[in-house]
Amino acid sequence: MPFAARARDRIRAWERRTRPRDPETDAALARRWAELPVSARTPAQVLGRFGTGCEGTHGVFPACDLACTPCYHSRDANRVRTDGAHTRREVTAQMALLRRLRGPRAHAQLIGGEVTLLAPDDHAAALAIMREHGREPMSMSHGDLDDDYLPRLVRGPEGRRRLRRVSFAGHFDSQMFGRRGIPRPPDEASLHPYRRRFVERFDRLRREHGVRSFLAHTMTVTPANVGQVAEVVAEVGRMGFGMLSFQPAAFVGDDRRWRDGYRGEDVGADAVWAQIERGAGTRLDHRVVQNGDLRCNRTAYGFYLGDHWYPALDGDDARDLAVRDAFLTHCAGIGFGGTPPVVVAARLLRLALGRPSLVAVAAGWAARAVRRAGVRNLLRHRPRPVTFVMHRFMDADEVAPAWELTSRGEVSEDPDVRGVQERLAACHYAMAHPESGTLVPACVQHAVLDPGENARLRTLLPLVDVRSRR
Repeated sequence: MPFAARARDRIRAWERRTRPRDPETDAALARRWAELPVSARTPAQVLGRFGTGCEGTHGVFPACDLACTPCYHSRDANRVRTDGAHTRREVTAQMALLRRLRGPRAHAQLIGGEVTLLAPDDHAAALAIMREHGREPMSMSHGDLDDDYLPRLVRGPEGRRRLRRVSFAGHFDSQMFGRRGIPRPPDEASLHPYRRRFVERFDRLRREHGVRSFLAHTMTVTPANVGQVAEVVAEVGRMGFGMLSFQPAAFVGDDRRWRDGYRGEDVGADAVWAQIERGAGTRLDHRVVQNGDLRCNRTAYGFYLGDHWYPALDGDDARDLAVRDAFLTHCAGIGFGGTPPVVVAARLLRLALGRPSLVAVAAGWAARAVRRAGVRNLLRHRPRPVTFVMHRFMDADEVAPAWELTSRGEVSEDPDVRGVQERLAACHYAMAHPESGTLVPACVQHAVLDPGENARLRTLLPLVDVRSRR
């Protein structure tokens, strides 16, 4: 091919890659907005405007080597062997369906049992598959890692770096049993050294291997540890995690692990969110940005300067709400997470050239953010973005009848059941079923589908080769 033709092709490819809007993304957003119940179509809603939601894998590696109370996986999960070929095959099929139905870009969790039970090569291959399908993957782990696991993950057998960035969520709480060094934690504070060690592993990964990371901290909340949430927020918020997520326990999964009354007022949504606010030392306005249904998700975006957390947007300031509206309306195609900075910059520049008024909106927001934080604070401290999240799974006995009606296209006349149907329709977290070409909410996966799926996997991937025994 002549040089001029190659140059034209590169210019055209760059032009397409740096467009601030993408027709396929717009179509996926429109479909997602149409799927939402009317109750979720608010000005603050992210789904259908900025994104289509988060995604997760299922049935790709069900087993885990820790015991949690509660455990959201079914009884058969630990009777299925971890198999790299199965993981790669299933991740490929699930990501292909998500790519087709949810558009070219999304955040997706590589989740099932414990991700580090996968061999590093299989883990890296699964992450590569997810990225090939336009997904920005996050590996979900209990954080009890072998010292050499992460270096082996980011570097191939020949020692070459194969991953330039990784995202991990480490789940730590005192209701997890079997962790090395502390098999039965007496309280949340006793786990702080293990949380720090988890972060330090990724700091070392960047220093020694040049691999960047984003870390989330997740924690299940029960009556046994709800009073310790504030202390966890105050301490863990300084460790280097970019997200702190808390999940009030639900009656779902393995009923042998149900120990407490998970539905008391002390572990209700308002009570848990109040604990998070107490730990952050400030009010967290979860209505500024809405991810799905507020009965399921509460989110507050902001940053620390020193020990003080500042919101990215002030919900009491109409000018900040206008910034939110402009961002949700015009920035859906930018792809901030996982996109090379030069591409993000080019898209933002093209957006600004096409809509110069957005420059003034952004400049006004930046000026207000500086005034709120204080110039002296900004000079003394480096901003550390930290997002607070609370995600409430629903009980299995609530989900099953609601999903049965939804599957038949019926809406319940019972307001409680109808409320569950609304929450499922607005779910921020989807899982793909290539065999049927459908997506299901995570609560449906865990409450309705996991038991049968893991029973089938137990036959497909038995822990012991039955034929050899015979």
